[in-house]
This record gives sequence, C-alpha cells and structure tokens, in this order.
Amino acid sequence: MLVSSALISGLGLGSMYGLLALGFHITHAVSNTVNFAQGSAMMLGAVLCFTFWVTFHWPLTLAVIAALGLCAVWGAIVERIAVRPFVQRGSNAWLMATVALGIVLENVVLFTFGKDPRGMPAGVLTTNSVVVAGIRIQLLQLLIPIVGLLLAAAIQIFFRRFHYGKALLAVVQNKDAARLMGIDVERVVMASFALSGLLAGIAGIMVAPLFTISSTMGTLFGIKAFAVAILGGIGNAWGVVLAGLIYGIAEALIIALAGSTYSQIATFALVILALAIRPTGLFGHAEVKKV
Repeated sequence: MLVSSALISGLGLGSMYGLLALGFHITHAVSNTVNFAQGSAMMLGAVLCFTFWVTFHWPLTLAVIAALGLCAVWGAIVERIAVRPFVQRGSNAWLMATVALGIVLENVVLFTFGKDPRGMPAGVLTTNSVVVAGIRIQLLQLLIPIVGLLLAAAIQIFFRRFHYGKALLAVVQNKDAARLMGIDVERVVMASFALSGLLAGIAGIMVAPLFTISSTMGTLFGIKAFAVAILGGIGNAWGVVLAGLIYGIAEALIIALAGSTYSQIATFALVILALAIRPTGLFGHAEVKKV
C-alpha cells in the first residue's frame, strides 16, 4: 500500500518536473539557450492565481487565465532583458543573467506577497477523489499527469508536423537562413520564452493545491526540472516528460521507504549515475557535427 501510494504521488510530482522541463526543451530547441528563471515563473503562476482568486475574489477561471498570461509575459521579459542582449554579443552571460532575474522576482514577491507560506482553498479537484486498488486518489493527482503528457504530445506534434513549428526549429540551425525565409528570429525566440513561462505557470497553478505557496517555492523545483531536462535529453519533448515521471516516482519511493532526509541525496546521485552512463540523457541522441 505504501509503495502504491508513493507511485501515485510520484506520477503527479514527476509531471510537474516534466512540465517545467518542457520549458527548458522549448527554449533550447528554438534558441539554444535555456531560462534559468523557470522556477520563479512557476512560483509566479501560483502566487498570481492565489492573489487573483483568493485576495481579489476573481472567478477561478479568470484568475487562472490572467495568471498564465502574466507568466507568458514574464517569460518574454526574461528573453528581452536577460538573454537577447548577451546572445547578440556572443556572450554566455545569459546563464547568470536569467538566474539573477529569477532571484529579483523572488524578492519582489517576498516583499509584496509576504514571507509566510499560504495554502490554496479546497476545490473540486482536491476534495473529490476516486479509489483505485484500495487507494484514494485526488482528482488533481489524476489530472496532473494527463495534462503533462498531453502538452508534451502537442509540442512534439507542433514541432514535427506543422510548417510554423519546423520554421521555429530552423532558427536554431541557421538564423541567417531563417531571416532570408522571412522568419522574424527575435520574435520567434521571444515567443519560445513566453511559452516556457506559460508552461511553468501551468505547473505552478496545478501544484499549488498540493504544496504551500511562497516566494521560494519554485527554487528547488527549477533545479530539479533542469536536471530532468538533461536526464531526458533536452532536445526530446517526450524524453524530458518521461524523465520527469521517472524522477518523480524515484523521489516518492525514496521518501516512502527511506524518509525525506535522503531523498535529495539519492535522487541527484541517481541523476549523476544515469548521465555518467548516458551522457546525452536517457532519451537523447548525440548530435552529428559537420566537419
């Protein structure tokens, strides 16, 4: 019973890691950069949804839409302020700049939202449940993996089957050729960061009822999500989501069997071991370099 319960909670937790890791995948696929403020975008989604719904008494649907829209705007701001200026100069300083911008956002939220963690009010998805094999499962715990897998499928189909999706992938391969084909490279890259922020916001809103909301809630999630993205093979949308599920289940099992004290040590050790065996990630492929 303990292991079965851990598997179910691990699927939900792993889906959150997968959603955040999808954001890393998208920006890497389009611009060969990543948004290390992804964890702060997740926190922003949860905080904004709570503020609009609970504090301002907006309808939940409107609160979710507004929160996700602002998360997308935040992703675009990160690209414009912390990524584009450095990429244009051929500098890798965007690595530190995105981290710094995420820390700035966390502190802004700390001073405005407060330092005390808060919990989402009970809703239909958390109060209602189903029983599977004698285990009571919240509807939200069932919904989270479904949303994660559907989003991964949608992104993979978009990039592989649609003309505009293929055009986005062309940007990272040859920016000059993409411009000659009429693609607005800067707008495309900004759109990828906006989509990355949107995915992080979805993760934050969905995980908020299961955890407390605070300005620092996204920090560890962001670190784990990046580890998941590398573990899954950052260029593979399905890979990062599956790696998120594997990571979440492993973490839940370790907590259930050995306690939370050892969870971070064991899970990150497993990531290191897996990457030592498969440097390109569990589902990644080595790039072919032309000489």
